[in-house]
This record gives sequence, C-alpha cells and structure tokens, in this order.
Amino acid sequence: MNEEYLARAKAKVDDVRLFINGVCKRATQLSKGHRRLVPSLPNDERSNLEIALLEVAEGRVIIKQGDE
Repeated sequence: MNEEYLARAKAKVDDVRLFINGVCKRATQLSKGHRRLVPSLPNDERSNLEIALLEVAEGRVIIKQGDE
C-alpha cells in the first residue's frame, strides 16, 4: 500500500471508522468495474485500494457522515 496516499487521504477525514468504511466501499466499487476518477495508464499496477485512497486524497471522492 502506498503510505503517501494513505497519509494524504486520512488527513481529509476526521473519523477513522468513517474513513475505513468509505475507502473500502470505493475500492469495492472499483473492483466491480466503476470508472476511476484519477488518471491512469492501461498498464497501471496500482491496487483498487491504492486508487481509492488517491481519489480521496485528491478530493475526487468525498467521505462524509450519511446524515449530513
């Protein structure tokens, strides 16, 4: 796992449980074929988890409480 992506993404979300659940949900969506929201090359070897973390870190995916 890319530690830089993790640190940058974690800084965007205050609640650790919410962060874990949000990133997991996004990684699952990517594994089911959803479109990536960050640029990538066809031979990109990053995992779905790394892509999900990068999307959160870059603000392409916003993780927030459901009742807000």
